[in-house]
Amino acid sequence: MILSSSIAQVPSSARSADAVDRQQKKLQHKADSMGLKLGNPVFIRIFKESKELEIWIKTENQFTLFKIYPVCYYSGTLGTKTIIRDNQAPEGFYEIKPKSMNPSSSFHLSFNIGYPNALERSKYYTGSEIMVHGDCVSVGCYAMGDENIEEIWTLIVKAFEKGQKVISLQIFPFRMTDQNMKSHQDTKWNEFWANLKEGYDYFEIHKTPPVVSACQQKYCFR
Repeated sequence: MILSSSIAQVPSSARSADAVDRQQKKLQHKADSMGLKLGNPVFIRIFKESKELEIWIKTENQFTLFKIYPVCYYSGTLGTKTIIRDNQAPEGFYEIKPKSMNPSSSFHLSFNIGYPNALERSKYYTGSEIMVHGDCVSVGCYAMGDENIEEIWTLIVKAFEKGQKVISLQIFPFRMTDQNMKSHQDTKWNEFWANLKEGYDYFEIHKTPPVVSACQQKYCFR
């Protein structure tokens, strides 16, 4: 994650500005109570099976879990999106940038996760405009409900305003423990999920997301 004195403008609307005004005091109070700072870099993980979205906030050289939000709805089953209109929600490693933010979404507020990423493009996966958004309906996106997306939006916007340029978003089918991997071993996704687990394990050990790239039809981490 790169910090710079050159701060990109985050798209805004009356709706998003009102949401930030409503939510920031509450979020600041929670952050203060945990010894965290609203506006510090954030990191996001989503788990399909348990329908959870985690927001982590950076303190010094690692990230601390700030809050777990319930995912109201996502379409499809475990396993990633590969083709347009397959109704699957993606799994993988993505980046959120200021330009990803949509303050005038049809689903209250939203941000584009960046599907297809470099690896997915190399595999000729199709589809676009995959969002994390408000409301509780979805065709390939992750719907969080309006109240939750306002909080998530505010945390992201404050981090961008303070200088974070790219926010890492990791999406997994489930918490990738050895036990869960074993219980889901009878699937065509074994090889792909084993690759996802490398990135999952890196964060579990270091509490900072790895730098992710696409190499030889898989994710590489450093």
